[in-house]
Amino acid sequence: MADLAHPLGIAAQIRLIAGLRWRMVWNGLRRQNSKMDTIGMMIAGVFGAILVIGLCFAFAAGAYAFVLRGSVEWLGLLFWGIFLFWQVFPIFAAGFGQQFEFRSLRRYPLSLGAFYSISLAYGLADFAAVASLCWLLAMTLGATAARPDLLPAMVFVCGLFLLANVTLERLLGSWLERLLARRRTRELVFALFILLCVSAQFVAPAVEKWGSSAAPRVQRVLPIFAVFPPGLAGRAISSAASSHFASTLLYFAGIGAYALLAGALLWLRLSAQYRGEDLSETAAPSIARGSAAAAITTAAAQDLRWLSPQVGAMLRKEFRYLRRNSFAFLNLLLPPMFVLLLSSQIGMISRRHPNAMSQGVPVDLLFPGMLAYLILILTAPAYNCFAYESHGIKTLFTSPLRFRDVLVGKNLLLLGTLTAEIALCIGTLALRVGIPPPPQFIATLVAIVFSVSGQLIIANWSSLNFPRKLEFGSLRNQRASGMAVLLAFGTQIVLGAACGVVFLAGRWSGNPWLPAGIFSLLAVATVGGYFSSLEPLSQLAEKKREVLLDALCR
Repeated sequence: MADLAHPLGIAAQIRLIAGLRWRMVWNGLRRQNSKMDTIGMMIAGVFGAILVIGLCFAFAAGAYAFVLRGSVEWLGLLFWGIFLFWQVFPIFAAGFGQQFEFRSLRRYPLSLGAFYSISLAYGLADFAAVASLCWLLAMTLGATAARPDLLPAMVFVCGLFLLANVTLERLLGSWLERLLARRRTRELVFALFILLCVSAQFVAPAVEKWGSSAAPRVQRVLPIFAVFPPGLAGRAISSAASSHFASTLLYFAGIGAYALLAGALLWLRLSAQYRGEDLSETAAPSIARGSAAAAITTAAAQDLRWLSPQVGAMLRKEFRYLRRNSFAFLNLLLPPMFVLLLSSQIGMISRRHPNAMSQGVPVDLLFPGMLAYLILILTAPAYNCFAYESHGIKTLFTSPLRFRDVLVGKNLLLLGTLTAEIALCIGTLALRVGIPPPPQFIATLVAIVFSVSGQLIIANWSSLNFPRKLEFGSLRNQRASGMAVLLAFGTQIVLGAACGVVFLAGRWSGNPWLPAGIFSLLAVATVGGYFSSLEPLSQLAEKKREVLLDALCR
């Protein structure tokens, strides 16, 4: 019957694919887990919309002020802000968020033109594109409110700027996908990202030391940035305001040239994907070393003989998962590095302003604040603790063990990691800044027991109800369930507020040991609640068997 089918145009192909994707999303919402995930993402979307709308007023006010004062060329700064957000934010979203794989569209009989058009349309539907479009509209309204005659120039420039940015963003995204196709490359990119994050902490001291001497050199470099799309957009509006139409057309042509060049390179990149480019990698063959593995397993079993065999096996498995997952392993280096850098900054402040560090007041605030940061970062994966099980979840359900042993083994690894990180950070703070008085020091440590044990109860329940599959050694498509993220932040906020109230109660009462006593009672209650929750959670795991298998084995 294929001979009788009429050929479809590009618009019809796009309409059919959009209808198919919408039907797939709608059918997926019939599952309870997907509904809760959607609710969590909608709540996060509300906060994102508040941020975008707030910045709309800022962009409108900035454009109005620049045009009203006659400094129209300063609109280039606003264009630069939009340009950087539009190009940088999707890179982080592609690295750490859930993304649609365009290569999966090859299963449908699409033409190359339809494949290209769908890619551009998806780029316009991205959060960064929608936010940037709102800000461009706000800039247009602000500029035309000051000078209505600039409306045609603003509309034309914003249209060209929009086209150049969406094509460039899709091009960078496709190149990033090609770059991150290999695990070693992903690890190198992640290591460079960590290095940049650490290096950014030294920008302020460097600017303070060499800022005055480097200022003339920076001013000589700044004109180079005028040839990029944001600079051309700002100059185009400035020329239109001065009625220099020849210069305005030249700048328009410059922005259009960027759009054409990015569009042509994107066409070549998508053509390679359309022809069936395969970016997968297979595991390299390795020689099995049974005797060495058996010796290591026997030695580990001797070290964990104080645990039951089932819990010990789970703990060893989780440690091997952590060792294999290079990204999660490198994440353990971030909290100590952050504490070291922040303590260095505080030490620098204390040397410049001795009165700012008098009486140890900042240390009283810094010590619990740093440990609260550790808890926030290191306990987040516990809310999706089955993320890396994949088809191994079947083994957990068919093995002769209770699911409470699975949860205890996973929680023990988290507790061991937390203990090591907290000890390292306490040692760093003691050497660099100092530690608070004994009452607050003990109260903080007991508060950690209360917070962690209370979070483990919620985290285990969240892992069973809202699982989400993740992959080892991958940055792309690594997004937890929206409801799990919402539970994690909500629990952190509630427990953090409770701990803050207890610490304030000690200050108001004048009794420095009162917080330690209150936290001790709360810690005993939450630890008892944790052990009491294991059996009900084990029964819940049996009820959620289909949910876990469906989410992790796909």
